[in-house]
Amino acid sequence: MPPTFPEASRVMRKPIQPGSLRAQFALVIALLSFLPNIVIVLVLARLTGLTDFTLILAWMGVVALASGGVGYALSLALLRPLIRLTGEVERGHLGEPHADDPREVISLRAAFASLLGRLAQEQGRRNAFMATLVHDLKTPLIATSHLVAVLRGVGLPQLEREEIAGQLLGENARLLQLVQQMADAHKFEREGVTLHRAPLDLHALGERLLSRFRVRAAERSVTLQLGGAGTSVADEAQLDRALSNLLDNAVRYAESAVWLQVERDRLCVWDDGPGLVLPLSELAQPFNAQPVEIAGHHYTAGTAGLGLFIVRRIAEAHGGDLRYRRETREYGQTLREWSVFELYLGRASSDLPDLPHAILASQSAPPEGA
Repeated sequence: MPPTFPEASRVMRKPIQPGSLRAQFALVIALLSFLPNIVIVLVLARLTGLTDFTLILAWMGVVALASGGVGYALSLALLRPLIRLTGEVERGHLGEPHADDPREVISLRAAFASLLGRLAQEQGRRNAFMATLVHDLKTPLIATSHLVAVLRGVGLPQLEREEIAGQLLGENARLLQLVQQMADAHKFEREGVTLHRAPLDLHALGERLLSRFRVRAAERSVTLQLGGAGTSVADEAQLDRALSNLLDNAVRYAESAVWLQVERDRLCVWDDGPGLVLPLSELAQPFNAQPVEIAGHHYTAGTAGLGLFIVRRIAEAHGGDLRYRRETREYGQTLREWSVFELYLGRASSDLPDLPHAILASQSAPPEGA
């Protein structure tokens, strides 16, 4: 039994509104039915010599009523799929195509479904963005307020004051990083990534990046290592930003080692951390994180996907892609599970010389630990 749509049925039972598409259809059908009949009546009246105009007008009235009824019925039959679709769109929920839907209405249904999906996605991101402002930005601000209140206390030793000042700087850095990621994600989503390409030594870039993370890595007893060699035609600033996001996550979650491998047009970040909790395609979206509850309302909020989204957009702007996999490799005397992020830059540097294959092959995996 076909499904019923009460709202659409009510729309069908409504009288024809002047100026509506159905009124125009009904008028055209009625005229196409009425005019030929009137022509036939007038011709027959002339041929038969009928002069009783009362009878002719009465017959014309009957024909007009019959033509109007035909136009009303046929307009409903012709526009039924479109009227039904109108009711579904008004409810904001589109069902499956019906057996009597013409191809044009099926295409229109698919277009509306895509539009409603995008609207729902944008609404979800808007809610997530607002929740991020409330939740993720509120946490460092509250921490900063407490630290300032403690710092204003009387009689604090110099050592404690310096320690609190360091914590304030750390919270401020975290806040600035979050705001910058939110701004970058919004810009890259709306406008794309602007590149200023130039020949780039990827090994030298890796050395500069690792030097910035050595203090943090040492605090967590994580070993940083760099291998491989390669060149590319790329935007150094954007590539620095992308790799910084990957290394930041790697150092944060690694158990003992992070390995940056560079090749021609490809950079890999290995870490022996727990790995992603969701597929990369789901995580690498702006404001796509685990649900949180704020003031009794559930939101898909947070910034877990901002860094990966930025990396993916930068890779795509270079003509490449961001990929992720888990791989088992030996480290020291044990086998470990590694998270591997591969940042491909496409083949924009085909005019640069190839690197010796032996160099790349020797650096294709993390070195054995001591």
